Formats: sequence, structure tokens, C-alpha cells
Amino acid sequence: MTAGVYLVLKDLTRLRHGAHGLGFLPMQPTHSVLAGRKRARLRGRGLDFSELRRYRPGDDIRAMDWRVTRRTGNPHVRIYAEERDRPVWLLIDQRLSMFFGSRHQMKSVAAGSAAALAAWGVLAVGDRVGALLFNDQQQRLTPPSRSHTTTLGWLAQLVTMNNQLTAGRGQPSNAAGLAQALQALAPRLGHNGLVIIISDFDGWGDDCLKTLKAIRRNNDIIATVISDPMERDIVTAHKLVASDGQHQLEIDAQRSSTATRFRADFQQRFGQLSATLKRHGIPVIPLSTESDITLQLHRQLGASLTDRR
Repeated sequence: MTAGVYLVLKDLTRLRHGAHGLGFLPMQPTHSVLAGRKRARLRGRGLDFSELRRYRPGDDIRAMDWRVTRRTGNPHVRIYAEERDRPVWLLIDQRLSMFFGSRHQMKSVAAGSAAALAAWGVLAVGDRVGALLFNDQQQRLTPPSRSHTTTLGWLAQLVTMNNQLTAGRGQPSNAAGLAQALQALAPRLGHNGLVIIISDFDGWGDDCLKTLKAIRRNNDIIATVISDPMERDIVTAHKLVASDGQHQLEIDAQRSSTATRFRADFQQRFGQLSATLKRHGIPVIPLSTESDITLQLHRQLGASLTDRR
């Protein structure tokens, strides 16, 4: 990454080595934030339909297809095969709201690093990974694949999208962008997939929740929430200038009342978001711009850093 401001494809490629040991499946170490997560209640009892055949002694009667049995006059059962993999979708936010960072890196860079680590980790266990990249104007979608070349292709698109971010362009961040990206992804999903959202969740609202609830019926979801220390507490700053892309406002961060209100507002918004997501069975992985994303993900997911190659 270029001093934490912009993504570089070479750096995202190197993260392949840091992804060793990272896992997003329900079986997790006890100290992982995903520990205890249960699979979504999926059609076919979580298995892929394989064939329909005549009943044989010893077959599970719960697999009986009564419609075919009545039609043919002979007992038939539906046979399911164990799933070989699950498609993983990464929803990666590169809106203007992500182009902010006060410490180690921009939120947009942190999101890109998390996405690359997740992608390499998914490929390492033989699953398919795809991505929906979005900024304030566009969406770029790549269906899940086991191909490293395909993954490098959308990572290159991510770098291009990230490098287009610039402050002071006179346009505010698209607050509806997250909801629009979720709505674009939902029709592409089947069942038994995993959706990992990597965003600061700017613009979170009822439209986002409605779509997430629909996705959650047949798929698992993980919310990776990116934040910056100065979003959580501005007391370390002096004079701040805030802008919505059109207007500017100077803030005296040293005033205790201002800092207190700012801190309370962030805690309330993050607390409500986390509580809502967890209430609907969506685990939250908080990530910060203040330190290395590889170390944070290994810590959050309970992976052993000694296993990294």
C-alpha cells in the first residue's frame, strides 16, 4: 500500500501468505468472534440434491418423496450428497466515506486488505470466492470462482477503484450505496453461501436490514465493520474541519462537551448496528485503521500467527 493511502496490487498479492490459517466456517477456535455460530437453516438439510430413486431397506424414511411415491405407486426417496464447497461473496465498500484515516491507513485500504486476506483464505481451503465492489457511482461484480487468476482480476479492479478516491471533489458519499450493493447482490445468491460485508456501514438503515434479512434466510452473513480511532474519539485532535462534500464546519475537538457528544454518538451508532446484526444471527468483526489488518483478523478469528507461512 502507498503509505496506507492507496492500495497496490503487489501488496494484496503478498497477503496470500498472511491468509494461512484464516477460516470463516462455523467451526472456529473457542476464542474466535465466530465461535458458536450455527449454519443457516437451509433447504435440503444443508445438502445438495443428488438423485431420486426407489426406496431400499435401511433408507431414511424422512427422505421419502411422497408426491412421486403417490404418482408411481412405488416408494421413492430423495438422495442428497454432501456439499463439496460453499460459494463466498465479498461485498467491498470503496465509497468516499471510506477515504479517511488518522493513523496507519485509510478505511478504504483496510477494507481492501481484509478482502484480499479473506479471498486467499477461502481459496486455500478449496472454496469459491467472488466479489461485488462498489463505490459512489458504480458496482463491479465477479461470480465466485476457485481461479487465482480470476481473483487477481477483481483485486486489480479493486485497486483501480480505490486509486480513484480523492478528497474535495465536491460530491458527498452515496449514503444509499450499501443498500444498493446489497440489493444488487441478493438476486445472484443461491443457497448455503457466505456473504462477507466489508464496509464502514455508512448509510445503514431499514433498506439494508430488509435485504440482509432476505439474504440470511438461505445464506450466512458476516459483517466486517471498518472504523478509525478518530471516528470513535476526537479528543486527540485539535482543530477539525468536517465536510459533507459541499459545506465545511470547523470543530474544536478540545472542548470536553464536543468530544463527549462525539464519543457517545459513535458508541450509540456502533452499538445499535452490532445489536441489530447479532439479533439476526450476523456476527460482527470490528477492524480498525490503526494497525495491521492481517494481525487483527488473525486475532479476531482465533488463528495462530505461528501457522503463517
